[in-house]
Amino acid sequence: MRLAASARLARGKGRTIRCARIHSSAALMTGIPAYQAPYDRLVRGWLISIAALIAVMVLVGGATRLTESGLSIVEWKPVTGALPPLSQEQWTQAFDAYKTIPQYRQLNAGMSLDEFKTIFWWEWSHRLLGRVIGMAYLLPFLWFLWRGVPGAGLRRRLWLIFGLGALQGAVGWWMVASGLSQRVEVSQYRLATHLVLALLIFAGIVWTVRRLSGRARSAAASRLRVTSVALLLLTFLQLYLGALVAGLRAGKIYNTWPDIDGGLIPSAARLFFETPWWRNLFDNTLTVQFEHRMVGYALVATAVLHALDAARSRAERSTVNGALWLAAVVILQATLGIVTLLNQVPMDLALAHQAVAIAVLTLAVFQAERLAGRQGEQAAQKVARPVTQTG
Repeated sequence: MRLAASARLARGKGRTIRCARIHSSAALMTGIPAYQAPYDRLVRGWLISIAALIAVMVLVGGATRLTESGLSIVEWKPVTGALPPLSQEQWTQAFDAYKTIPQYRQLNAGMSLDEFKTIFWWEWSHRLLGRVIGMAYLLPFLWFLWRGVPGAGLRRRLWLIFGLGALQGAVGWWMVASGLSQRVEVSQYRLATHLVLALLIFAGIVWTVRRLSGRARSAAASRLRVTSVALLLLTFLQLYLGALVAGLRAGKIYNTWPDIDGGLIPSAARLFFETPWWRNLFDNTLTVQFEHRMVGYALVATAVLHALDAARSRAERSTVNGALWLAAVVILQATLGIVTLLNQVPMDLALAHQAVAIAVLTLAVFQAERLAGRQGEQAAQKVARPVTQTG
């Protein structure tokens, strides 16, 4: 037998050993070949860092809105705008440009240059983060493409995320432009679009990272899958309504709970006094805040029922734990929202409310992805074999 083995080795001398046959224990557990594992970790680490940057940018955007800083830069200069004013003359020019818009004339007349610098730095930091995210996404993405790392399905998803990111930059300026001529603040419609698009990109990245982890689909009743998707959709709806509340400054009025405008349910005449009626859903501060409360209650109820259903149906431990964590954070978010409302939206509570909203979205994506079908998708989404590998 030793002679036969030696003969087989001799015949194979000088041939390239195909890497696809060599697996580490970690690779065997994840279903990813050993030659793919380092690239898989790189791609996941890159995407996680982009998601973290987006979360930070959303919070900086929230602070920019709360400090009424979003209109302090009245021009869109994607390249040269990366540099702030560097001389007293440039600061004066930037301040003079701000003085031409209605917000300065109606809200900030008499503002000093030092006060202007404070709001300028918030908006400049927000835009700078957008540029940093763009470069942090594009440059590694191009390198991965050059190395032939992403599989076909993953490559399409990454291009889609890149396209949405480019669109987000244009939507950001579209939002700012709405407050430069006839308004003293940006349109709440455009603000909500800007926020939801940012969080849609965030959710897409989180979903993609989860798919790259190679975890098997959790076995669960179809009812749990349906409610996990419902929770994700309700979360996005609540995020949109929260942005409308922020854009209308609706959190600074009707600062009572559980009643609103003198009752648990306001009168129809107060909820729908604008015509056409559907405009009340977006423009009426009372209606928008009432919608935000009602969807919040629905989200809490659905999250709790989903968790109870997961526990009672004896689903897998990861599914039960995911449902319990999601329900707990949704309840925390609802409590924080009530406290923020009762205190008339102070900056620290408002930003904490926004941060926990991102946590709710993350856990909702985790749960929906955990229970979603994977037939035919895992092979398409995985990291491909780099073109430089032999064999």
